[in-house]
Amino acid sequence: MMPDDDADAVGRARTGDLEAFNELVLRHQDAAFNVAYRLLGDPDTAADMTQDALIAAYRKLDTYHNGSFRAWLLRIVSNRCLDELRRVKRHRTDYLDDLTPDSDDGAAIPSPLPTPEQAAQQNELHRLIQDCINALGADQRVTLVLCDVQGLSYQEIAESTQTHIGTVKSRLARARAAMRACLQASQELLPLEFRLFK
Repeated sequence: MMPDDDADAVGRARTGDLEAFNELVLRHQDAAFNVAYRLLGDPDTAADMTQDALIAAYRKLDTYHNGSFRAWLLRIVSNRCLDELRRVKRHRTDYLDDLTPDSDDGAAIPSPLPTPEQAAQQNELHRLIQDCINALGADQRVTLVLCDVQGLSYQEIAESTQTHIGTVKSRLARARAAMRACLQASQELLPLEFRLFK
């Protein structure tokens, strides 16, 4: 969608037009969820944070001043997720239920297209990548997800994170280097075609 379409919908939403805000939600909810999922690593929590962020965006529409609506919305999503990560870190507790596997926790049925081995490799690769993302510091994680997962420009990321473009570039470089190191350290867990041989 063009930014002008967002500006028109935001203008109508500010006058109380709920349908206009729903247009914005439909345009950007997938990006919002993807950011939340990559930052939190849990689909249920990501869905909750996305919903909270969308409600907060509706309530804060009067604070949006031009620029990229998408970047503004993703900043709200990122902030909600970072707050959640801090909350979980403060209240982290291990429960016995978390240590015992659920009886119905079987492997997902693979698609008929890939073989079971290919599906297992894809799942392992996705898990490893998410673990490496989770190991990043909060600022680097947000920058990496907004750039490499969501495809935002440096300018949009700078607006979304309220930093300078130079800071965005530096955080992104450090995040990518950390991801590379993390993946190289776990090469034995990668499918053969993704391993770096020396």
